[in-house]
Amino acid sequence: SGYALTQDGTRLLQSLEPVDNSLSSLQRDFQAGSGDVRGVVRLSASEVVAGGLLGPLLPVLQEKSPDVALDIITDPSISGLGPAPRVMNALRDVDIALRLARPTQGDMLVRKLTDVAYGLYASSNYAATLGDGPARNDLSDVKIIGFSEEERPLGPVWWLSRAEKAGQVLMRSSSAATRLAACLNGDAVAALPCFQANNIAGLTRLAGPDLVGSLELWLLTRADMAKLGHVRAVMDFVVQAVEDESARLRGDVSA
Repeated sequence: SGYALTQDGTRLLQSLEPVDNSLSSLQRDFQAGSGDVRGVVRLSASEVVAGGLLGPLLPVLQEKSPDVALDIITDPSISGLGPAPRVMNALRDVDIALRLARPTQGDMLVRKLTDVAYGLYASSNYAATLGDGPARNDLSDVKIIGFSEEERPLGPVWWLSRAEKAGQVLMRSSSAATRLAACLNGDAVAALPCFQANNIAGLTRLAGPDLVGSLELWLLTRADMAKLGHVRAVMDFVVQAVEDESARLRGDVSA
């Protein structure tokens, strides 16, 4: 909106937050006591995880918990750090968060689910023009689709930021879908999640996670939220989905 709180407004908001938390806690305690597995669960996740993992497996949740609805808030960045409106609380206004980065602060329950492997990909036509340089960490004279410069330097982001210095960056994007589409339809390489790119016709994997790297997938929630039946149902669904897709998430080309 272009408006920002004054310092007095910020202090007032912070002073009211314990009251808001107390009222929310009363509601959650009431719901937990009912043992009812129904309701809407707000979950924030990166675009990669939401579109590549959760969306396709929604029928599994529908079958096991037909009265539970998911409200997924996505963020284009790979680490998915943006969905929560207030940085002071990573779980503000959401019940569960999935992050492709280890949480460093906050009073919450956290669980590492798996490592999400990344690889270096190119369209099959462009890959045919390249030698074995990319597989040897040599991107000299290679055209590149890069991550946004605002991405945190983790795993594949850190690797590509170093490797791309020898090449030519044609474009950058914070959107995983945009990078994938540009890679598939253009003459440039991109670092993409293996579970998303391995089985796409027209893409060739030039290097795997042993070179490009991986990101840690973490589940975050609060202890009081984990007691609610509908939230627990979604947590169990996410954990099972990761276990079922573990080979793909690790970058296994045969999965």
